[in-house]
Amino acid sequence: MSGRRRIDPAARTGRSAYNALSAASVGMELGLSVIIGLLMGYYLDKAAGTGPWLMLLFLGFGLVAGFRGMLRAVRRAEKAAEVDARG
Repeated sequence: MSGRRRIDPAARTGRSAYNALSAASVGMELGLSVIIGLLMGYYLDKAAGTGPWLMLLFLGFGLVAGFRGMLRAVRRAEKAAEVDARG
């Protein structure tokens, strides 16, 4: 008996579908992060009367959060590809 385990084809298909859906959600995560940052900044600007500065600051926070999520998804996809390549 070799040290490799055989993976059920149905489990492999399910894992592939999960990985594809996870990768597809990256764009939505980036967009939502930016929109939430903009809305929070806009609300705080109206409340504090600071003009566009808080909106721009929170837009930057949203962009950073979105790209961070995208990088995490890429790492997750690379790890899943390595596991699939190993068998």
